Amino acid sequence: MILFFDIDGTLWNYKNEINEKTIEAIRAARKNGHKCFINTGRARAFVTNKELLGIGFDGIVSACGTMIEYGGEVVYNRLIPVDDAVRTIETVRSFGFKAILEGPGHLYMERSEFEGDMYGEKVMAEMGDRLRGIDECWGKWEIQKLSCATEVPTEKRDECFEKLSDLYDYMIHSDRVVEMVPKGFDKGFGIEKVCELLGEDISNTFAFGDSINDKEMLLAAGVGVGMGDTYHDLSDYADYITASLDDDGIWKAMEHFELI
Repeated sequence: MILFFDIDGTLWNYKNEINEKTIEAIRAARKNGHKCFINTGRARAFVTNKELLGIGFDGIVSACGTMIEYGGEVVYNRLIPVDDAVRTIETVRSFGFKAILEGPGHLYMERSEFEGDMYGEKVMAEMGDRLRGIDECWGKWEIQKLSCATEVPTEKRDECFEKLSDLYDYMIHSDRVVEMVPKGFDKGFGIEKVCELLGEDISNTFAFGDSINDKEMLLAAGVGVGMGDTYHDLSDYADYITASLDDDGIWKAMEHFELI
């Protein structure tokens, strides 16, 4: 079996704390011969936590399926073409959006635009020297997706989306934040691509997620496991709802399905 795990709300809580039973479960599953992958919307440049990576994973699917690593090697990487990136940045800026460009090695943003913004400050604190300016690196970015702060009227926001609708699908996280992902890519695509690359039947997969942003991977996997006690009702997408993250949900689900 190949097991896929979302990060935020699944592998760790909002404080980036990882349940010990979660660590035990993943290591036990690997010992039983199952392959374990992170499957996250975060770009790879934003997946560097030593405790998280120290759990031990066979691979990482990052940036909504646009990059895949297996055995420490990059086996798939889809970057946004520079011309499309320039068009995107110029368009979102014309509508007053503030962009964070997300790539395999760096994130790009204008620090001055995000001073005092809670998420922006978190990104700046965690990224360190892997954070670059958009303008200082103009045309030299390596990016796979982007997020934007969208503090504009809904009709203006939607007009911007329409102008870029040939390039992106949108995940609206709130009235202030949107994630823009190249069309055709999501966490479910990531599972399909891993199975294609490894020659595995997709029916032999499990996906673990906690939010509506995990819908595609829960539906794509042979078995979709939703974390319990979350803000989202995943019953329409998951085959099984386990206990919460803090109540050893991953461990209990793996025991239930005899993976450990």
